[in-house]
Amino acid sequence: MPAKKTQIGIGIIGCGNISQAYFNAAKKFDVIKVISCADINAQAAREKAKENGCKAQTVKALLANKSIDLVINLTIPAVHAEVSIAALEAGKHVHCEKPLAVSLEDGKKVIDLAKEKGLLVGCAPDTFLGAGLQTCRKVVDDGWLGEVKSGTAFMMSKGPEGWHPNPAFFYEVGGGPMFDMGPYYMTALVHLLGPVKRVAAITGKGWEERTATCEAKFGEKLPVEIPTHYSGSLEFYSGAIISVTISFDVSAHSRGSSPIELYGTEGALKVPDPNTFGGPVELFTTASNEWQKQAFSHPYADNMRSIGAADMAYAILNKRKHRCSGELAYHVLEVMHAFEKSSTSKKHVTIKSKPAQPKAFPLGLIEGFLDK
Repeated sequence: MPAKKTQIGIGIIGCGNISQAYFNAAKKFDVIKVISCADINAQAAREKAKENGCKAQTVKALLANKSIDLVINLTIPAVHAEVSIAALEAGKHVHCEKPLAVSLEDGKKVIDLAKEKGLLVGCAPDTFLGAGLQTCRKVVDDGWLGEVKSGTAFMMSKGPEGWHPNPAFFYEVGGGPMFDMGPYYMTALVHLLGPVKRVAAITGKGWEERTATCEAKFGEKLPVEIPTHYSGSLEFYSGAIISVTISFDVSAHSRGSSPIELYGTEGALKVPDPNTFGGPVELFTTASNEWQKQAFSHPYADNMRSIGAADMAYAILNKRKHRCSGELAYHVLEVMHAFEKSSTSKKHVTIKSKPAQPKAFPLGLIEGFLDK
């Protein structure tokens, strides 16, 4: 009888700005090993391969590589679905950068094909698997807030054109604050509260054209094709109502210390930036009558992008469910689309998908390992 497989081979497609964080975190989990990487810019792939001790390949060769079980798709949003479908057709499991796809139709194609092939599909963000949001989940699950009735979620900035080396795609279809940063906030909220039932929202656009001030594209004009300010309310099946603002139209604000807050019958919770894995986490209870910083209940406070792929690897090897599931990502995609749909129709939008709330990590995890 052959020995039981204990490691999943990884291929990374897309060697851009975010890729090194994935390479770094992947090295911390023995359950996964990056075999090769690919990019439409062959030089970028060669540089990342040399830096990280793996092989540079073409996309076609990577997809044909029998040592690779799982593809991490780090391409631009416009081709997320196309690349994920190609990987699934090649018999590979897929973990995709957010969002799952630009359109709901393409997102459904990815989910349906994975089911047809008997493969797993997952999607970023995996930040909710970090110490900060897992600690928040334990606070909520253990009843410290009582019943969560309401809350706020705010991501407000001036936009990425001042720092990102290639900011144009942020203002094209598939970009914008909601599809760039919204996945972190929507996923964190579903992780904490369960699925969303309906959305009511208004969207807008601060400027028809932006000017890049980053060094690489300084002075370049950036046409704005999509809304850059989203404001609305989410009603969850749990009964909680969360007020949300996601914007690239805000010069400055003072809510950076608590991007998400939850308000319950017995207390309140300051949730850390869902684009990070750490803290701080602060809890207010009616018993203490003051805000108190909470120690982390779980590990993984550092930048652990690839933890979602590692969790999928454990799922593949042990035939359990993975937490950053395609169903969760599709639900988040539907919720994000509902903001503009509600604004245009001037009506509430009922969310059709209803995924299971991701299972919380157990206590006692050791760095470098997850639960089987």
